[in-house]
Amino acid sequence: MNEPKYKKIFLSGVIQGSALGRNIHSQEYRQQIRAILQEAMPGSEVYDPFDGHEYSIDYDDEQGKQTFFHHVKMVQESDLVIAYLPHASLGTAIEIWESYQRGIPVWIISPMSTNWVVRFCSNKVFADLDSFGEYLKSEFVNAE
Repeated sequence: MNEPKYKKIFLSGVIQGSALGRNIHSQEYRQQIRAILQEAMPGSEVYDPFDGHEYSIDYDDEQGKQTFFHHVKMVQESDLVIAYLPHASLGTAIEIWESYQRGIPVWIISPMSTNWVVRFCSNKVFADLDSFGEYLKSEFVNAE
């Protein structure tokens, strides 16, 4: 098997978004993206910051701060960041910015095609999960 083009992939995406309470958005997209990546980029390591932190909404300030900055460090050590943004997310925006500042490719899945962060800090933008999957299939699966 060939060495994967992107060895370390960080899976960024909305968790709380703009929720005012202690709610989180559905995280089903994470499994969908992982399945797409597993087929298209076998051998890549996908780091999902939600794994093991499903109840982070209940962390105290110190644990939350440590977790947040650990995830930022993981972004900085990645080869590719994939960000799922059906709507705005402050944490995801920071992860995108950190990647952009370091020249790490950022692929964003979002219908917010006019948003400046989406437009100016990404290398590729996909309107939805289907178009993301189609691109990976054509570029990585069918190309072999």
